[in-house]
Amino acid sequence: MFSPDSMASRRTRFLNRLYARLSQRRKSLTGFVSQPEPRTIGSFARGRQLVAGNLLFAGYLVESKESGLWEVKAPNAAFDAERHGFAWLDDLAAVGDFAAREKAQKWLWGWIKVHGDGRGPGWTPELAGRRLIRWINHALFLLRGMEPAQSDAFFLSLAQQTWFLSKRWPAATPGLPRFEALTGLIYSGLALEGSEELADPAVRALAMDCQTQIDEQGGLPTRNPEELLEVFTLLTWASAALHEAGRGNPPEHSAAIARITPTLRTLRHADGGLARFHGGGRGLEGRLDHALAASPVKPMHSEGLAMGYARLSAHRTSVVIDASPPPSGAASFNAHASTLAFELTSGRRPLIVNCGSGETFGIDWRRAGRATPSHSTLCLDGYSSARLADPIKGTAYEALVDAPKHVPIEMSEAPDGIRFQGGHDGYAAVFGLTHARTLELTLDGRGMVGEDMLFALEDDAKRKFNKAMDATVLAGIGFDIRLHLHPDVDAAVDLGGAAVSMALKSGEIWVFRHDGQFKLSLEPSVYLEKNRLKPRATKQIVLSGRAMEYATRIRWSLSKAQDTAVAIRDLNRDEPEFD
Repeated sequence: MFSPDSMASRRTRFLNRLYARLSQRRKSLTGFVSQPEPRTIGSFARGRQLVAGNLLFAGYLVESKESGLWEVKAPNAAFDAERHGFAWLDDLAAVGDFAAREKAQKWLWGWIKVHGDGRGPGWTPELAGRRLIRWINHALFLLRGMEPAQSDAFFLSLAQQTWFLSKRWPAATPGLPRFEALTGLIYSGLALEGSEELADPAVRALAMDCQTQIDEQGGLPTRNPEELLEVFTLLTWASAALHEAGRGNPPEHSAAIARITPTLRTLRHADGGLARFHGGGRGLEGRLDHALAASPVKPMHSEGLAMGYARLSAHRTSVVIDASPPPSGAASFNAHASTLAFELTSGRRPLIVNCGSGETFGIDWRRAGRATPSHSTLCLDGYSSARLADPIKGTAYEALVDAPKHVPIEMSEAPDGIRFQGGHDGYAAVFGLTHARTLELTLDGRGMVGEDMLFALEDDAKRKFNKAMDATVLAGIGFDIRLHLHPDVDAAVDLGGAAVSMALKSGEIWVFRHDGQFKLSLEPSVYLEKNRLKPRATKQIVLSGRAMEYATRIRWSLSKAQDTAVAIRDLNRDEPEFD
């Protein structure tokens, strides 16, 4: 990752501007080789808000009732990137009525008029790729009722952007940006008349990136589940475009899809959403199911770890655990100190969650969301299991350092379920303590037993623990086990402080209990999710105590109340909110 002021970064921006201007020499195309079929899925609720003039991009809401999209001053670069990427076309197409089409046409030809000459921040490889995919997907929606002059301007701009992308895709950052750029070039090269030769280098480059960027577990270096979904979706779109053009996938492309598919199924909760780790969210509604349905790989889960995550599931109760060291280096700029944290979903209802990425709410929320206390795991003396390095000069990028290096895990069968056991050394350097966690989900999915241990076994670890104890005047090292609850969970302390009862909208009642040795409380928390204007208030269960010896054991459990039915018809519909 380059600093904006570095020589390489300045050179990249200069070349992007140069080739954007040179693209204006390209001649127009006459049309499509075949009628494009839209594959992108948008949000009807967001589309209605866009039609009403409410622009929500990158966590900022700008009201633009009468003016166009491009007259609005962008609050920040992320806002600009979202509108130049044209993913909002998916939302307007999801509405699909006359008002939505009119808005989409006004904004698209507005872009051509203001930025089509090679100016503006939208001329980067990844944004051009994202934009071309949407323009081609929704071409019939956009061109309906248009005059020949407007249609000519549309195809001329497509030709110019495709040529620009053919020259500048190597400048895209490896990972999701490069996949977006290459897929956009394949899409447009195969769809536009006379452009097929531009797609050939992109097909080869995409196959190479599939080899280098997708590991044996079907994961990305960032370990971001939502980013993996986006990459997988792009690969399935590119595959479909190649097959429709009468061309097969390169073997590396097909193999990457085969590796990613079971990984995404492992990271998929019982409600259809993704586990929210390392900067990722639940994923756009319907995107995961649609992508998995488009995959030719038969349904199955990964055996063992999937992109470093473990999964326990039974009877529509799913548990996903971060069971590996966090990403390092440039891949860690959005990573979280979440080792051994877990999320639990029952049916269609998330119960235990992580706070999530606060990136769209500003730098302070972004940092807070990355810290260990924002995850459903044990936090020692207020410390995170990994630290944030100083930002790279001129950027907000902060790598994770001093992270756990050894995270041994074991999955096994228990007498009445399936058991996960893991540990990490993220606290060993400062406190001499290793954190070990055992989670055991029953076969009927109605309960989970948890055990957290802090221990110092080796002589060096005991010396560090003794030193830490001396610093507290032998008062012990404080710890908190935090279980963050989804905002829709109604929680209350019960049984005189010995338990917490949690009611889900489905009607299920879950109860948290512990062994009585430590302090139980219910405290405020937040739920951070994209496409919201502010964090949502929620609660967290906190089990607190102090480690006084070389070994400390904390036992707790989560289980459905006895009078909760075995099968509940959860028919309550959640209406999308916009606040």
